[in-house]
Amino acid sequence: MSLESVMAHFKQWDRDGDVMEFDTSSATVEQAAETIGVAPARIAKTLSFRGSEEKAILIVAAGDAKIDNKKFRHQFGFKARMLSPDEVLEQTGHAIGGVCPFGLNNELEVYLDVSMHRFETVFPACGSTNSAIELTKDELYQYSFAKEWIDVCKGWGQDEEQSKVSQQIEV
Repeated sequence: MSLESVMAHFKQWDRDGDVMEFDTSSATVEQAAETIGVAPARIAKTLSFRGSEEKAILIVAAGDAKIDNKKFRHQFGFKARMLSPDEVLEQTGHAIGGVCPFGLNNELEVYLDVSMHRFETVFPACGSTNSAIELTKDELYQYSFAKEWIDVCKGWGQDEEQSKVSQQIEV
């Protein structure tokens, strides 16, 4: 049902035909990157957290990013607590491995992390463990009905930074 709700979601922009379905799993960042043939950082993973009330908060971030608890608390005013797999399914309508900010069961707040700004396009899941769609940052913002771009992650782009530092040292 989850993939169908995402397809219906994208139909309003005539983008349902752009949803890719794979013969192999794309449930983890690594599997999705290998299946699609892109760097893991370009996989737009959707993380589900407890909100201040009963509704979840979804944060879409680059595949190589991790939530920074201090930044999260500063942004939202409470501690980052991820939902259980059952809670994720109940809140989003999507099972772990296919969670995305499209075709949701409930109207949830969606935020996009700045860790994705370094890419022209990213690949979020589409409600199943073997699907994705390629979207620009602007399309992701529009189609996910995101509230805003935020900075709540760490650890992303470190390899790029380290390689720049190494190149500077070699020169």
